Amino acid sequence: MPQLTDGTTYEVSGPETAPVVVLIHGLGLCCEVWQWQMPALAKTYRVITYDLYGHAASGPPPSEPCLRLFCDQLRGVLDACKADKAAIVGFSLGGMIARRFAQDYPERVSVLCILHSPHQRTAAAQAAILARVEQAKKEGSGATVEAALDRWFTESFRASNPDIMSLVRRWVLANDIAIYHRNYRVLADGIAEIIKPVPGISVPTLVITGDQDFGNGPEMTQAIAAEIEGAQTLILKGLRHMALAEDPDATTVPMLDFLDRHHSRAGVQ
Repeated sequence: MPQLTDGTTYEVSGPETAPVVVLIHGLGLCCEVWQWQMPALAKTYRVITYDLYGHAASGPPPSEPCLRLFCDQLRGVLDACKADKAAIVGFSLGGMIARRFAQDYPERVSVLCILHSPHQRTAAAQAAILARVEQAKKEGSGATVEAALDRWFTESFRASNPDIMSLVRRWVLANDIAIYHRNYRVLADGIAEIIKPVPGISVPTLVITGDQDFGNGPEMTQAIAAEIEGAQTLILKGLRHMALAEDPDATTVPMLDFLDRHHSRAGVQ
């Protein structure tokens, strides 16, 4: 796996001359979370995946984590891959990074797909996530992983897919206790930077969540879309936060259709 001088590890798949799509994973996970989407995407697109700072094979954040730092990391990945412009697909924290990047570097974004990502929380929800940040600071990712799996997957799926539960659990537990809570705080506190964005985002945008994604639900998806000119929304029935693993086609098929309509015809690389 190639590595940049800042410690970022990344992978590139798909036809060399195809339009570029970048996939950004969520907090505590890694680029392997896209394994269910990659076979379909890489048939048509030049797909870049990478590990965020402090996750999996990438090095620690070079300074205190924040959305702008993660945007600089994304810019470095695009530069290394000689991609002037790309469709940016972000899941959860990755969706926050994608929105910040579209504000800071609009000339480098052709399409946005925002999956299961937060908007402004209620006071109670914000207090709950901050409590989890503090718990992770004291006890590491193991203190919150089981509750996370409950939020991320439906009960029936958890019961019938122990191998996937073990895989996702292993990804989360691999996080360094000294770094994880610092990255977690970006998920908790970074929202203020991306609500009511200035400058506004105007690229074609698809915003997706599950109707049972209790932390990033339909009302948040609608709020995100309302702040982006012409954005479309999709609410997945009977799915929670990790729909991309529980029912890959539910996410991949509409995302591919959106990319085919708005990204391929642009002929960007």
